[in-house]
Amino acid sequence: MFGGIGVVLLVNLIGLVFHGVGFNPLVDGWLAVLSNWAAVVLVWLAVNRVRLTRPDILLAAAAVTALAVGDTAYRLLPDDAGAELIPSLADTCYLMFYVFMVGVLAVIAHRGLRAQGWPVLLDSAVGALGAASVLAVLLSPALETGGPFSVTVFLSMAFPVLDLLLIAALAGVAAIPGRVLGRSGLLLTAGLLLFAGADTVYAGQAQVESVLIGSALTGVWAIGFALITAWVLAAVRRRTVPEHSSITAVADGTVYTATSVAAPMSATAAALTVLLLASQTHVSVLAVGLAGGTLALAAIPLAFRQRQLHSLSRTDDLTGLPNRRALAVDVAARLRDIDARPSALLVLDLDRFKEVNDSLGHEAGDQLLGRIGARLSDALQAGDLLARLGGDEFAVHLHHADRKRATAMARRLRLVTARPIVIGGLSLEVGLSIGIALAPEHGSDLSGLMRKADMAMYTAKSSRVGQHVYSPGDDSNDEARLRTLHELRIALAENQLVLHYQPKVHLATDTVPGVEALVRWNHPTRGLLYPAAFLDVAENGGLMRTLTRVVLELALDQAMLWQAQGRTVTVAVNLSSRSLADYQLAGVVTSMLTDRGLPGSALMLEVTEEFLLVDRDRARNILLRLRNAGVLIAVDDFGTGYSSLAYLRDLPIDELKLDQSFVIPMLDDDRASALVASSIHLGHSLGMRIVAEGVETAEVLQQLERFGCDVAQGYQLSRPIPAAELERWLDARTALPAGMRAIR
Repeated sequence: MFGGIGVVLLVNLIGLVFHGVGFNPLVDGWLAVLSNWAAVVLVWLAVNRVRLTRPDILLAAAAVTALAVGDTAYRLLPDDAGAELIPSLADTCYLMFYVFMVGVLAVIAHRGLRAQGWPVLLDSAVGALGAASVLAVLLSPALETGGPFSVTVFLSMAFPVLDLLLIAALAGVAAIPGRVLGRSGLLLTAGLLLFAGADTVYAGQAQVESVLIGSALTGVWAIGFALITAWVLAAVRRRTVPEHSSITAVADGTVYTATSVAAPMSATAAALTVLLLASQTHVSVLAVGLAGGTLALAAIPLAFRQRQLHSLSRTDDLTGLPNRRALAVDVAARLRDIDARPSALLVLDLDRFKEVNDSLGHEAGDQLLGRIGARLSDALQAGDLLARLGGDEFAVHLHHADRKRATAMARRLRLVTARPIVIGGLSLEVGLSIGIALAPEHGSDLSGLMRKADMAMYTAKSSRVGQHVYSPGDDSNDEARLRTLHELRIALAENQLVLHYQPKVHLATDTVPGVEALVRWNHPTRGLLYPAAFLDVAENGGLMRTLTRVVLELALDQAMLWQAQGRTVTVAVNLSSRSLADYQLAGVVTSMLTDRGLPGSALMLEVTEEFLLVDRDRARNILLRLRNAGVLIAVDDFGTGYSSLAYLRDLPIDELKLDQSFVIPMLDDDRASALVASSIHLGHSLGMRIVAEGVETAEVLQQLERFGCDVAQGYQLSRPIPAAELERWLDARTALPAGMRAIR
């Protein structure tokens, strides 16, 4: 769309450069009009994306259309010289532009001012008056020029005034906290400023001579028109202000940001400048009056504004909750109270929040944090203190709370956050891990309680119990976690990770088309470690991306060696949701394959249902890029998540891996057996291969063959083994009679 706006701007500028002196019907007339209407078409196509859900966009589109109609009439219709007292069609449409734009700003202001107090309205008024005083100075020559009355002259004077009022209103809206305009508001501001400048010059010229189409003024109007149109298109792409956007709140319920402080302060400085200028030279009465009104309003809440600045230093911008600094001051005061009864400090951490950030983007993550903060706040009782520590961590200090109340409150907080939250049309469910430290049992100062609550929180997260009260054993667990994280960094740098491979047997042909690569850590002192010992540490310690790339390199190096030996084996690698959400993944994988001379089919990536369901559009984009490189895609642990037939239809998936929780009990559980059989039928109907994991007995293997399962994998066939041992297994298996291979 922005390319279309560039064309609009370019076409209008052509009318100034190449047509020569005077009005050119082709360039200044039809070509300029067509470019304007092309912009209108773009705007209404954008409106169609949001339909009737965004009244501000609908009104903005009407404003752009009014400009286009006015320009068309101004350029193509003849002047009506006898209608001095009747506005022309062009002037009427231009006036409607201002009416629609006032409606746009009113909608935006109403949305931004919800649940906010009178100080915010006062800040907006100060910002508006300050901007108006400056613009009144700039427009003084046009506003004070005399001449015979006519509608044309009157409107030439009215348009700069309307520009002034519109920009003043825009400044007032900009003073509203929460970034209601966003960065795209600069486009609107620039467009209106160009209109104001051009209208000011026009007001002066219109009283002494006619203004020719094709002059520099029409070029300035054209650029302003293009900028305003670009703002509409940008606003369509920008979501409405979230329920809990980048906003700061204090105890009285009033909402602030740094912008709400900076805007009125800037307006006050501008008003002082206007008054100083008036003492040195002639300035219109209107400008002086507006500047005086600005200072009068700004002087009312000086004491209040000092309180506001103090509140800003203690409040989290994103959620409006007290920040770490406020927590430290307030809890320290509570703990020093000589009459203080037992209390509890809870450290809360969202489970797998980083996956939301990686999959949906930081804006969605910010909205999620705001909504979670509001839920936590509603669940607490009077006297309890909730603060955001940073990232996805919160802290709660429960006043007058023993172990029983602390654990009960932890359960309550986990319940309120477990309810689905809709962000960007997607229903998200997030968990909460809570660590609890009790005062004075576990400490009498905030730093000690915070450290022990944090250790308890990590224990709750790693053990997946949800909540945990600190115990002395957590000290050793915390030390072990930090030591493991440090040693894992060294392991990644010194190539201590190795891969074991578990074969996947094709049941119909009794061949081995592929293997699954499973990572192990060859620890120098602790021996061979399995993934459960270090994957959570890597995930929480920010090492998962590096670990994933190391595993891919090891797997593809081995695939290259097998290719050189004449073994056609696809190597499957498991990827976490965070690794899959990495937009660089497809490029990295493609480069790895190319560097080793491997076809894409040498690699299969096993993904989880959860990643496919969180953001299907993003998953489709990433998986299609991998598919275009020839890489195969499998869905691991199929049936254990919130399965949806839609993603099986829409996404490029080659293989479904039935989870062992269905396969292992299938002989003794008719329902598990039915699920396996129906899943095999479903996969085949969609053109996918079915792999059964956890095949541990010959009887299960025979049942899978009767159900028509394609591939089996499990201890009945082979455990995960090193590459050299796998090669010996493959060679020995090839030498066996076909009937003996399955039970080896």
